[in-house]
Amino acid sequence: MTPFPELQGRHALVTGGARGIGLACARALAGRGAAVTLLGRNIQTLEAARLSLAGEGITVGVAAADIAQAAEVAEAFETARAARGPIQILVNNAGQALSERFDRTSAQLWEQMLQVNLSGTFHCTQAALPDMLQGGWGRVINVASTAGLIGYAYVSAYCAAKHGVVGLTRALAQEVARKGITVNAVCPGYTETDIVREAVDNIMKKTGMDEAAARARLAERNPQGRLVSAAEVADTVAWLALPASASVNGQAIAVDGGEAAA
Repeated sequence: MTPFPELQGRHALVTGGARGIGLACARALAGRGAAVTLLGRNIQTLEAARLSLAGEGITVGVAAADIAQAAEVAEAFETARAARGPIQILVNNAGQALSERFDRTSAQLWEQMLQVNLSGTFHCTQAALPDMLQGGWGRVINVASTAGLIGYAYVSAYCAAKHGVVGLTRALAQEVARKGITVNAVCPGYTETDIVREAVDNIMKKTGMDEAAARARLAERNPQGRLVSAAEVADTVAWLALPASASVNGQAIAVDGGEAAA
């Protein structure tokens, strides 16, 4: 692989990096020259992802942490920093979506959605930002969701958390605008990931639909009539990491075929 010069020598850390959008982001950033660290909860899954990328000629580091735990995040970021230098690009991709009718949503489910999707983004950004401030350059890219822009029934806790991520993005972007750092969110629609596969299983269980019909129900929300690919989301993330995107700050960019524009 011949890396592009734009991100040569930049250290990018991707949370939830072992699969789906996170793994695609790692591939896209490495392809543009970044030194990449994958972060996730399960070291075995991370090692499997590392070996998979190695088979493609991509070398990455791994670090394990539960992003909902600030102490674990701080330790994992220090491990990544020691191996590959200051963290200059942070992709807050780790997330989880659980579905439940609002009146049946337990306090535990509510807190879990906030901890994983919103507080995790907070912890990781706080851990990475000092490197960016010291270096006078940085990119924070939050993988939110169209659920951070519009509402969806039966995922109120997830929507609340992702709206929070978009709000955090916009607020922090204002704080660091004069410091060489940009903060943006990418908001995918239904994307070919484990979360969508779980949604398909849930639809099948509750409606009796077969897999093809359940997938079609999700795809029909996209005006293009299809699911988004992880690579499409990753290419948007990688573009936001480039020096050429320096004037793009505080934005929530939908990658959804036009769903949020309706």
